[in-house]
Amino acid sequence: MTQSFRVDSGGRVDRSRPIEFSFNGKAYQGFHGDTLASALLANGVRAVTRSFKFHRPRGIVSAGVEESSGILAVDYGCGLLPVVRSTQMPLIEGLKAESQNCYPTPNFDFLRVLDYTRDFWPAGFYNKVFKWPSWHAYEWMIRHMAGLGRLPKTQNPARFCHMNAHCDVLVVGSGLAGLTAALQAARAGKEVIIVEQDTALGGSLLHDPSNVDGQTPANWLSQTISNLQELENVQIMLLSTVAGYYDDNFLTIHDRCAAYRKEDPIEVFWKVRAAEVVLATGAIEQPLLFGNNDLPGIMYAGAMRHYANRYGVQCGKRVVGLVNNDLGWHSVMALPDAGIEVAAILDTRAQVKKSLEVHAEKSGLAIHLGAVPIRARGSQSVKSLEYRDSQGRSASVQCDAIAMSGGLNPTVHLYSQAGGRLRYDADLACFVPDECRQQVKVVGAANGEFAAAAEYNIGGRLASPAKTNSQWVDFVHDVTVSDIELAHRENLQSVEHVKRYTTTGMAIDQGKTSNLNALTLLGELTGRSPGEVGTTTFRPNFMPVTMGAIAGIRRGNFYTPAKRLPAHDWHVAHNAVFEDYGGWDRPAYYGQDREQCIWQETLLVRESVGLFDGSPLGKIEVKGPDAAEFLNRIYINTVPTLKTGKIRYGLMLDENGVVFDDGVFIKMADDHFLINTTSAHAERIAAWLEEWHQCEWPELDIVMIPVTSQWAVVNLAGPKARDVLTSLPGMLDLSTEAFPHMSFASGQFGDGTPYRIQRVSFTGEQSYELSVPANKATTYFEQLLEIGQPHDIGLFGAESLTVLRLEKGFLHVGGDTDGVTNPLDVGFGRIIENKKHDFVGARSLKRPEDSRSDRRQLIGFETIDPSATVLPGAHVVTGSGASRRSEGFVTSACMSPTLEKTIGLGLLERGFERKGEEIQIYDEGKLVVGRIVDSCFYDPDGNRMRG
Repeated sequence: MTQSFRVDSGGRVDRSRPIEFSFNGKAYQGFHGDTLASALLANGVRAVTRSFKFHRPRGIVSAGVEESSGILAVDYGCGLLPVVRSTQMPLIEGLKAESQNCYPTPNFDFLRVLDYTRDFWPAGFYNKVFKWPSWHAYEWMIRHMAGLGRLPKTQNPARFCHMNAHCDVLVVGSGLAGLTAALQAARAGKEVIIVEQDTALGGSLLHDPSNVDGQTPANWLSQTISNLQELENVQIMLLSTVAGYYDDNFLTIHDRCAAYRKEDPIEVFWKVRAAEVVLATGAIEQPLLFGNNDLPGIMYAGAMRHYANRYGVQCGKRVVGLVNNDLGWHSVMALPDAGIEVAAILDTRAQVKKSLEVHAEKSGLAIHLGAVPIRARGSQSVKSLEYRDSQGRSASVQCDAIAMSGGLNPTVHLYSQAGGRLRYDADLACFVPDECRQQVKVVGAANGEFAAAAEYNIGGRLASPAKTNSQWVDFVHDVTVSDIELAHRENLQSVEHVKRYTTTGMAIDQGKTSNLNALTLLGELTGRSPGEVGTTTFRPNFMPVTMGAIAGIRRGNFYTPAKRLPAHDWHVAHNAVFEDYGGWDRPAYYGQDREQCIWQETLLVRESVGLFDGSPLGKIEVKGPDAAEFLNRIYINTVPTLKTGKIRYGLMLDENGVVFDDGVFIKMADDHFLINTTSAHAERIAAWLEEWHQCEWPELDIVMIPVTSQWAVVNLAGPKARDVLTSLPGMLDLSTEAFPHMSFASGQFGDGTPYRIQRVSFTGEQSYELSVPANKATTYFEQLLEIGQPHDIGLFGAESLTVLRLEKGFLHVGGDTDGVTNPLDVGFGRIIENKKHDFVGARSLKRPEDSRSDRRQLIGFETIDPSATVLPGAHVVTGSGASRRSEGFVTSACMSPTLEKTIGLGLLERGFERKGEEIQIYDEGKLVVGRIVDSCFYDPDGNRMRG
């Protein structure tokens, strides 16, 4: 396992600590301090993967976040993780890396045929082909080829978490500028957080030997870090990336430090609020445009210098420098110190500073000024570079690597996310920060401070004379100069349109090395400067963040933890079969045979008395002198006319007039109301009401208190319900005269337990909802079950409740309504007509659309054949064959144990006026004949419920 491209000494790796890893199943060795990229380069690996569209060979091109080619799948002990930048992945013992997007290997790919036929697949080709035959003939193939990586097939066993923090100053980046800013702020007594995505502080100081304040970079860095570590008000976060920058200096940070050290939790997703942010994110070297500029072995000059000085890695044995700026010269001229032969330096500028020429000549380097690169030659990696000299003569130079430098562009992604505006600096030939509404400062190279203007001195970015379909602008998405030209010919002028048409800058690198060239090209084609062309929008995340980190602990059962009833264990002991209902584990039925149990439980309630756990019912108390006025604006019903101790059923609408939720509301006192919501919407409604109060009607003097979990609800329903309840010591008079239907009262049992009782029914039978403190739930369930034995009491679950309410024809919001159902569609028109005051959604109901005569309206139906079955979702159809169309659909249906026939509810066009009409119900390939009837199938007069 010889590292043939590793120098014997130098760099910051620890050669005494070798690390074994594998790539595509082959064993390799690196050293502690390596990245996966540096270790692969040290072992002479060139082609590491294939490009997205044309499957061209790709090698490592950079040493940082801008890496657009060395994107691999990695397993460092926590399962396979796709789409990982090899330049950002620290080398870990036992790490396994695999190529992506290659069939079968990066050195030989059958799909390279797409490259040889790429004239057929230009930008936007998918909008112009596949029109015949049907798209479905191609879809399977396109979907199979799409994407760079593959999702893991097994669940990641690692643990993730979220953390929150706040600070006075958040410094992003730890180079010279970042550390200086952090130290100054810390010494001023401010709480400082330093975020660095590398394994060590220092930024470019880790590989740039230039002196700092008369000291070597190593000495200055050591002293500065020591000073920072001595301060208690400084927090340093390594291997952490600021992923997003949002309003009010709110930033998210993806912390991978523990993951790479194999600690627990594996990754942390930080949410940080900072009084001030300092962006010291540096700058990104840009590529040059010439033929085959994507071949493995072609890298950024600064990256080659980085690998040589920090890792002791030679990125090639014989290198050609291809530059258009002075900093590129410095990078290339540093390579001989690592034992790399520099065959020549080609500069696209006709003149350079004399000092550069003198330095190069002393080093014995050949110089070609005014050179124009034509194309790189090679198949799996670069072999030579063809160019034209200043006299226009063609020439070539043999090499195994090209160090190119097209200048620098500040890393402005986070600044742009913060809402900062950019301006084009013609002297620097790049976009630099201009102004931002947030408290953010940009320092160092991120602010365009690469060096003094005389030190930088960059030339233009011009396309090579080579064929434009072989000059690559975006190395990830295989976008060429010819694609930009095609977009221009298609009359796409906006940079946002060109971006989407060509997909430039839309890959995982977010245009870090492609956008600037693309903007420059578009400007040349349209006769505009890059500044006039403008920039695209940079969006979070700055770097890919694992889904596990974003989710934190909200995975599996913790995604939406199931809520349990206060008497859950009691129900378990009574053979309850639990199912999920709106996030609650609730008894669906009691027993073994589902259908038989539901049938028996339904008849139990009709004939004697059933006991049901209604604890999840949403309960929100609204208190204050304006409580009635507030609820009057929320419900379609008139609230102020409700008397104390009385209950009213009502509907809530959203702003579009669509039925949002239903339930009863109770007037407990003039300034005190209790509202019930559906179980699934309890939390949502509470938040929704708070939003209306705080944002729309803050002048109303009210307070809302969700009390759903404070009270357990014991529901007794059936003709013998009153007899059971009156047996409880301390129960009030429940006679119809004293406590009629839709009444409320509160009291205290003999043991001092407070209770609330509502006479409301969702079953069509005499029914009471007894609320007791949640910690008393088991006690009263057991007590009621015991004293109800002489009355043939039994338990019933949510499934039989659904049957009971359907027999009565009661509305189930969300089941019998959809996203366009308004109260007029479900028979609440008269209530709305009688209300004189405004309420949420009232204006929307005045639209012609909401009062169309052919709207789908809620109806009841029964099958002509009583034994026929119909499932919810079945369509009511008219016509046959190709002319068949749907007039509506079934929302609820069941075989009624009470009526012994199939009944149901549905939404049907002009349903209210079609009572008595026979309909065709299309269900799972068969037609069932039904008849529209009144939606209340059982006890239409309500005598059993009110008795």
